[in-house]
Amino acid sequence: MTSLADDVAATERAIEAAPGDVILVGHSWGGMVITEGGTADKVKALVYVAAFALPKGQSVTSATAGSPPAPWTSTLQKDSGDFLTVPQEGLGKYFAQDATPEEVAVLAATQQPSAARLFDERLTRAASETKPSWFVVAKADGAIPPAFEESMAKAIKAHITELEGNHLIMLTKPRSVADVIIDAAKSVR
Repeated sequence: MTSLADDVAATERAIEAAPGDVILVGHSWGGMVITEGGTADKVKALVYVAAFALPKGQSVTSATAGSPPAPWTSTLQKDSGDFLTVPQEGLGKYFAQDATPEEVAVLAATQQPSAARLFDERLTRAASETKPSWFVVAKADGAIPPAFEESMAKAIKAHITELEGNHLIMLTKPRSVADVIIDAAKSVR
């Protein structure tokens, strides 16, 4: 969460270290990372979970330009190093509406700050152009509008699964998300 290049480099090291074929799964910003970093031959599929699935040349900022700012952005807290966090109240209201208060407290305490510049970084590659893709659309997502998720999924010709739930759908509906990942794995065997 320091830069797209750093996140992609970490992903590429993990791909290289894997003993066999790989399916990359990305949530939220992780969609940018798997799109940019998933071009290796070992990567057989991409799974986007309430994530950004943008084309080459796009950034999160450019893709959302012209839209009103997402309400959760008003809750962001910036530290002296220009890193952002979402406070517990914002997490509970926009990211994890289906989670228990205890789960939201853990999320707030363990979240990794994000460099503010991340959202302006543009993709230079798009693994989704050549890799089969799956996409979990979180129908009650308060962070990425569900209609935007669906339009990104359609643009990359992903297999789409719509689930009722929040941005952190993998925490509140883990079995359903795991089923999509398993389906991707079976499809590219």
